[in-house]
Order: sequence, then structure tokens, then C-alpha cells
Amino acid sequence: MATVDAGDLLGRDIVENSMLKTSWKWYATFLSMLGLFVIGIYNYYLQLKFGLGVTNLDNKVFWGLYITNFVFFIGISHAGTLISAILRVTGAQWRTPITRLAEEITVLALIFGAASVFIDMGHLDRVMNIVTSGNIDSPLVWDAISISFYFMGSILFFYLPLIPDLAYYRDNLPKRYWFRRFWYKILAMGYKDDEEQLHILEKNITKMSFLIIPIAVSVHTVVSFIMSMTWRVGWNSTLFGPYFVVGAIFSGLATLMMALILFTYGYKLDYYITREHFVSLSKLLLTFTIFYVYFTLAEYLTGGYKSEVHETELLHALFYGQYAAMFWYFIFGGMIFPIIILVFVIYDKKLSDRMVKVLIFIASAMINVGMWLKRYLITVPTLARPVFHEGWNDYFPNKVEWWILVGQFAGFIMLFMLLSKMFPIISVWEVEMEEEMH
Repeated sequence: MATVDAGDLLGRDIVENSMLKTSWKWYATFLSMLGLFVIGIYNYYLQLKFGLGVTNLDNKVFWGLYITNFVFFIGISHAGTLISAILRVTGAQWRTPITRLAEEITVLALIFGAASVFIDMGHLDRVMNIVTSGNIDSPLVWDAISISFYFMGSILFFYLPLIPDLAYYRDNLPKRYWFRRFWYKILAMGYKDDEEQLHILEKNITKMSFLIIPIAVSVHTVVSFIMSMTWRVGWNSTLFGPYFVVGAIFSGLATLMMALILFTYGYKLDYYITREHFVSLSKLLLTFTIFYVYFTLAEYLTGGYKSEVHETELLHALFYGQYAAMFWYFIFGGMIFPIIILVFVIYDKKLSDRMVKVLIFIASAMINVGMWLKRYLITVPTLARPVFHEGWNDYFPNKVEWWILVGQFAGFIMLFMLLSKMFPIISVWEVEMEEEMH
């Protein structure tokens, strides 16, 4: 790692802008998210006190908003470990300014994904039942095991590339930041700027990159098994494993793009995260959008072509019935329109840099809304479909569920903002090495 002096542009931008300087806009945003998070916590307290009866869940539609959030958060967690690992393994040099943000998304998304399951359980003492009384034949237990390994691997994958930066700030921050220096000293674990330690570190980062890819793929495959291992209409599919994995990368990339644009704007990092980075990620996002269109077509075409009675009932509810508005937004707003926007961004060289970011942000936001709705459409309509000719079950989340959802997303943003103050949001030492190579 090259030494960066106090006047170096990179060191100054990373340390002062993203970690040490805090604007009133940051405080205003953080306090707003904190307020929403507290409201969500209060509604969760009501649920703990009075039970799941305060929600609109029942013994028929027993998975609703909370499991939708679970699948969504586990999906966007792939923005970090899987995408970052693939880019590292393939040697994509343009990845260096974006991997740290991606890996932070993974860690936080896994926290809130697991929290969604705990919320859905009702009483927290039931969490221990998975450990003490879990049946290894159950996909739910498989899911708990795979997510636990994924979380530990993701923490390590995030931490290893952080060590050289922690060592630099341990040695170079002004003395008035003694508290930060104290913690950076502990976390840096005696790392020194020498070739031997750097070689060992890079070797272990490479090993983790190869290990984390199959772990990440297995996690969302196992998440799909929770549904696809049943006989229920709409879930009884061998396609769900790869479909969920591609969808996870798809929504994870969209989330990463939104975070990159917001942090680039907020911390003025345009010098390091350039138009080329956004165009390269747009090409990757476009590729996975097309993959997801293919899997979506395969899912609905095979069910619709066979025209099995119960499958047809479910498809009619999605295409023309009570879920049609959400379904068609997912098709057009979540896939078709973003494809058009991304093609426009990639091939129109006359667009200004600002317009490129605006269009990418719009496309990414549309994708994430569409993917959240898709997770809802996978979960709820299948459970709402009548099993014994009792008629369709009526479920729509009530205000307790909605406030808990808002609190989760607010907490996710709030912790993301805190991480940007604790650690540099760009891997300084990797950017320096890349600049030296050029």
C-alpha cells in the first residue's frame, strides 16, 4: 500500500468528506430515518405485547409482508459478496471504488433479512426452537444454517479488505480523533505497510472470493426451497432455485447502483466513481434484467400452457384479478421500462454525466419496487388461493405491518449512513494500487 501524505487528494476526500465532515443534510436525513425507525420499533412492541393478532396475518395467509421483506433483503444482500467476489475473481479493475459499498449492503441486508424472520415468528423465544428442536428435514432449518454461514462469511469478506485502510487511519488521523484511532488500532490487528503482509492479505481475500460465491448461491437457492419444496400451486417448481439467485443478483445490482449514486452525490466522489463505472454496472444490470425476463417468461409460460385448473386460477388472479396492478407493474415497471432506460444510458454518448446518473437511479428504483412486488406476489397469492373451495382469502397488510416495514428500511438506511462515518466507503489502498499500475 502506498503511503498517502496529509495533502493527498484521495486521502483528504475519503477521510474528511465521508468520515470526518458531517453536513446538516446528513443530520437531517439521519434524524428522519431514526424517527421512522422508532415508530417501527413501537409497532413491533405492540405486536410483541398483543401477539400477531394485531396484524392481518391469519392461519391461511400466515406469510405476508414480513416474509416478503425477508426474501427481498436476502436478495439485495447479493449486491456485496456475490457481485464483489465475481468481479474480484474475474479481475475487473473498474470494481475497486465500488466493492466496499457493495459489501456493506450485504452485511446490513442480512441483518434486516434475519430480523424479518424474527418479526414473523411473533414471540422471540421461538427463535431458540430452531436451535433446540429444529428438524433437519425442514427447509426452514436449512435456511437458518445457510444464512448463518453466509453472514459469518460476509462479515469476514467485508473485514479483510478493510484492514489496510484501518491501519492507515490508525497512523495518520490527527490526535483529536483519539477514540477512532483507538478502535482502528484494535481492528487493524497490528497490520503494517509491508509487502509480506500485503501478499498474505491479498491471498486470503482471493480465497474468500472463491468461497463466498457458492455460499451466496446456495443461500438464495435454499430460500427458494422453503417454498418450492411444498405442493402448493405457484410454488411447486424446479425453476425457483436459479430464478431466485438471478433475481437476487438483479435486485442487488439495482440497490448498489442507487447507493453509489446517492453517496457519490452526497460526498462528491465523482473523481473516483466515474461515468465509466456507472456504464459498466449498467451493462451488468442490463444483462441480469434480460436473464430475469427469461426466467419470468419460463415460470408463467409453463404453468399457463399446461392450464392445470388450480394453476389457471392463480394466473387469472395475477393477470386480471386483485393482484393485476402489482403484477403488471412488475412486468413493465420492474423489467421492460428499465431495459429501455439502460439501453439508452449505455449507447447514447451525448447524455450528460448528471443525466446518466438520474436515469440509472430511476431505472434502479423501478427495478427494486418491482422486485419487492414480485416477492409479495410469490408469497401472498399462493397462500390466499382456496385449498378446500372456501373462496379466496382476503389479505392486505395493516398499519402495524406497514410501519414495521418502514422502520426496517429506515433502520437499513440509518445504519448504512453510520457505517459511512465509521469506515471509508471506498477501498483507498486498492484504488492507490490500481493508480500505481497505470
